[in-house]
Amino acid sequence: MIRIESLSKTFDSLVVLDDVSFCIDDGNLVVVLGPSGTGKSVLLKSMLGLLPVDNGEVLFDGKSIQKASDSETYNIRKQVGFVFQGTALFDSMNVGENIALPLREHTTLSSKAIRERVCSLLEVVGMEGKAKMYPQLLSGGMKRLVAVARALALDPKYLFYDEPTTGLDPIMTDKVVDLVQNLKKKYTNSGIVVTHDLSTAKAVGDQIYMLKKGKIAKLAKIEKELYD
Repeated sequence: MIRIESLSKTFDSLVVLDDVSFCIDDGNLVVVLGPSGTGKSVLLKSMLGLLPVDNGEVLFDGKSIQKASDSETYNIRKQVGFVFQGTALFDSMNVGENIALPLREHTTLSSKAIRERVCSLLEVVGMEGKAKMYPQLLSGGMKRLVAVARALALDPKYLFYDEPTTGLDPIMTDKVVDLVQNLKKKYTNSGIVVTHDLSTAKAVGDQIYMLKKGKIAKLAKIEKELYD
């Protein structure tokens, strides 16, 4: 599991994370809900040690990434597939090359095995036959699907989704939501989704938290306070 314990982060006088604590149990998908600018992406980056925190720590299967050595941090990050909000695809590479990149960088697979893995991942996300296309020719939703395929390349234990449905039309939003649900069932990955979309949160989340003014609480508790 992943345990987030008393995580705090400020930028100058702006408090972004204020003593944030929660757990992601094995096989569960946790959603952190909140409007844009509340620190959801900061939370993800802090969890991976990409941003230094002021206090607290994040433990992956009992190992603190804040206290880990460089090599240990590297190994922890290889267990995480990250779907970036802006997809972060390389325009100079076609779809197949983008998905193959982590396999070429972090494995000793043959070129044939990598091609087969890429084709398999494109099938998983419903993008069969698109390996030779370049990102600039794809719609926003198609880019998001390719980003998911790349995140799956190393068969990660954890999946992190940063606003997976932002900016998508309703049809593609439903497709991405279905994909996230199916991946959890098929691969039993644990993970976290940050989003501002309540319907997406309720569709994919085993646990839903709300991040507001640096504080985090279960959505059910917030809704109870609002409507009681």
